[in-house]
Amino acid sequence: MEREITIYDLAKILALSPATVSRALNDHPAINAKTKVLIAEKAAELGYRSNTFASHLRTRKTNTLGVIVPRLNSNFMSTVLAGMEEVANNVGYNLLISQSLESEVKERANAKTMFNSRVDGLLVSVAYDTESSEHFATFINRNIPVLFFDRIMHHPQCGAVIIDNEQAGYDATRHLLDQNCRRIMHVTGDLRRNVYAGRLEGFKRALAGQGMPLDNRLVLSTDLSQEAGRAIAEQIDRMEEKPDGLFIANDLCAAICMQVLKEKGYAVPDDIAIVGFNNDPVSQVVSPQLTTVFYPGYQMGKTAMTTMIGQLNGTKAIDHSEPIILRSELIIRRSSIRLQNL
Repeated sequence: MEREITIYDLAKILALSPATVSRALNDHPAINAKTKVLIAEKAAELGYRSNTFASHLRTRKTNTLGVIVPRLNSNFMSTVLAGMEEVANNVGYNLLISQSLESEVKERANAKTMFNSRVDGLLVSVAYDTESSEHFATFINRNIPVLFFDRIMHHPQCGAVIIDNEQAGYDATRHLLDQNCRRIMHVTGDLRRNVYAGRLEGFKRALAGQGMPLDNRLVLSTDLSQEAGRAIAEQIDRMEEKPDGLFIANDLCAAICMQVLKEKGYAVPDDIAIVGFNNDPVSQVVSPQLTTVFYPGYQMGKTAMTTMIGQLNGTKAIDHSEPIILRSELIIRRSSIRLQNL
């Protein structure tokens, strides 16, 4: 392999001092424009690459932030990352992004890679099966800020950005109750995660508010995949007492379930009213359009990144005892409207 071209090589070829070459490459005002052009052209000709790693060792700052998400093929997570990148890029930070694929083992490996890459801070939405925050201890012990978003771990030294999932779950269920649904099924994700546990609590609170008992047979914990959506529809079709309302904590799963139910001859919303969650694009292209909860992913990404950079710059104190809570909104569409005339 060819040896990397160094500043010292450039200096020798151009008969200049290494200090002059270094300053020119860093656009130092003490170096005149003609010399800068000469050095830049020679550097490009010889394929010189700046040794950013060595620079980072000197400054102890990489201007890189790590982001770990459960999956990248999620519309919601894509909007979160777009919000993060807008803020980060505007202030000169780069993002190093990885996915845990819903595995704590993979998440631990991702965290180790981020730490070894010397990220200045870490933002995390945890995997389905993550049990503890111990793999983030190396960051916390080095005063490298860690901020959780969406799916969070409670830690006294870490910030968090969430929505009020309990209120969102309550709003979705209360809407179905207002549509005269009296046997409502809730399909949720892994209840170890705050987002799904909160939505279930909201579901329970809405039923209790109407004096309705909770039937545990109508609470299903799944991975909220497309396959789960098909399986739920098949299960409903086999039930003797079928639900007349369905609150599914994910739009894609809800859309697939609705499609399969329709193929089996069920009328939506007359036989079964359906509410999803996230306001993914699929919610507007299915027929009937899906009632859902708007989850402000872009705003969440911007808020999380603004909070992180504020902490890094010392311009924003973070109250680690309380998460930042963003507002969600129930969006009512045809899949759930049973009483009103359209």
